[in-house]
Amino acid sequence: MLSRPEHLHHFPTLRSINPPRAAVVLGWMMGIGISLTLALLFCVPWVQTAAGVGRVIAPNPADRVQAITAFVQGRVERWHVQDGQAVREGDAIVQLVDNDPLLLTRLASEREHGLAEIKAAEKALQVAEGEVSQTQSAVEKGYISRRSFEAAQTRVAERRARLAEAKAKLTRLDVTMNRQSAQLVRAPRDGRILHINAATGSTLVNAGDILATLAPHAPDRVAELMVNGLDVALIRPGYPVRLAFEGWPAIQFSGWPSVAHGMFDGRVRSIDPSAQQTGLFRVLVEPNPDARAWPDPEFIPLGAKVQGWVQMETVKIGYELWRQLNSFPPEFGQSQQSAQTEKSAKKS
Repeated sequence: MLSRPEHLHHFPTLRSINPPRAAVVLGWMMGIGISLTLALLFCVPWVQTAAGVGRVIAPNPADRVQAITAFVQGRVERWHVQDGQAVREGDAIVQLVDNDPLLLTRLASEREHGLAEIKAAEKALQVAEGEVSQTQSAVEKGYISRRSFEAAQTRVAERRARLAEAKAKLTRLDVTMNRQSAQLVRAPRDGRILHINAATGSTLVNAGDILATLAPHAPDRVAELMVNGLDVALIRPGYPVRLAFEGWPAIQFSGWPSVAHGMFDGRVRSIDPSAQQTGLFRVLVEPNPDARAWPDPEFIPLGAKVQGWVQMETVKIGYELWRQLNSFPPEFGQSQQSAQTEKSAKKS
């Protein structure tokens, strides 16, 4: 039996109640628990976050998976690579040949003929210009009429037109031969062949047809997060972001970033002004140069899934629970806005 306080002698009914020890202990535990809960709700800080999921992409189009296309019409003669093979910039990918195997020979003959025409036209122009000089002297001395001098000038103009036409023809031939010399398709940059789309020998291709796909090595990467429209209005470029990559062990506490483990830091690079078809907004997150680097591309390649939390204002846990229950947007404070203003001022 628990001893009764002496002040309870004024309350005979209460004095007659003799609660069990377990009830008294439970009451004390509930009282202490409620007090701790209230202290937790109104005293412990919580970092508000805007969560989003997405994938790793390359912001530079040259770093993305790209198609290797045929520059001219022809037939696939030989492949110099295989699926999955690593290549360096300038390495031969595929050799094409024209449907007419004697095309280059005929073009070379036409080019020689064009050079001969140019030489003949230049010689004829020199002769015509000499005739103009002679007729001009004869006209000044009165030996011939001025009409003969004008006819000589007309012949000079005709010779010049023929020379220009011959040079234009030679230029067209050079362009055709240069295009045909592009039948050897080379790798535009370092990378790995993902897929070959054409066979050898009997496959005919047109200019612009996709022959293979190439995945570049060591691309610059950003995280593409899809964020709810309720939160995106308060996100600004430069806000810190915590990222958890697919396949990388991580323990996340969004409200207490210092407790999280296995997370990587980033910062907001840009926010799309319009929503995607799903109704979510795209937020691009770049690596934070002041934090540890993201995992190597061989561990986190392009297309890997990622989950991110854009860090915003610091509030109390009680306020955050109330906001979440009422579906209110995050707190719009002045701390991060002023920080961004200071960063912009320093950069300028």
